[in-house]
Amino acid sequence: MKSNLSLLTITKNAQETLEKTLASVNGLVDEIIIIDDYSTDKTLEIAKKYKVKIFLHHEKDYGKQKGYGLKKCQNKWVLVLDSDEFLSPALKQEIAFLFKTKKIEKYAGFLIPFQNHFLGKPIYYGGENYKMLRLFKKDCVNINSALVHEKFEIKKGKIGELKNKIYHYSYRSLGQMFKKFTDYAMREAKQKFEKNEKITLKKLFLYGPHMFYARFIKDRGYKDGLFRIPLDLGFAYMEFLSYWVLLIKKIRTHFFD
Repeated sequence: MKSNLSLLTITKNAQETLEKTLASVNGLVDEIIIIDDYSTDKTLEIAKKYKVKIFLHHEKDYGKQKGYGLKKCQNKWVLVLDSDEFLSPALKQEIAFLFKTKKIEKYAGFLIPFQNHFLGKPIYYGGENYKMLRLFKKDCVNINSALVHEKFEIKKGKIGELKNKIYHYSYRSLGQMFKKFTDYAMREAKQKFEKNEKITLKKLFLYGPHMFYARFIKDRGYKDGLFRIPLDLGFAYMEFLSYWVLLIKKIRTHFFD
């Protein structure tokens, strides 16, 4: 069943995962908007297998990139998926039912639960159990401008919650995870620098180890199994690196600019 629904996704060298993203919405959406950051792999070749509208556009800020894409969506309702996310079959049916019964019109948007995966295995604890606003009326949301961890927020109207999940495969290998966390750390450092965040010894030396403790011990990440230790060490590495890069930026600005 087709709906008055657009899919919005942003891509950058997403050949490994994009096929599943697009296949998961096939028959549900009647418009697919892809904002591609000049991919050099087979991302666009894969995208063109589907009826998509592709716009080449670059923003370092993920929030601005998605905001640009939102303006390209022609439908009243928008579903946002990253290129490493896809709908579970049950979620696809749940969304289709909302449109079929018109119950969707009572709401401005819906929070959708996520099922995250690490090295192909589902994880449930340590900060990995959450919901995000990913289905909404286009004119009812704002998106924050953020270099990383951008999010949509309802500015007017009622928010509902869906039961079924978006599958998220953000950490597919240790190498890919390390590259992602390094990129995120650089973005976080830039964001902290622009906000003139102060550096302390506590931030430099303790925030990283505390991140591991918070995720693996306090938030019970250990219940997923020891296999997820590299993931929580990765988060600690990202936190540690972001503050040391921030320190370097401040030193350069103070002494050399």
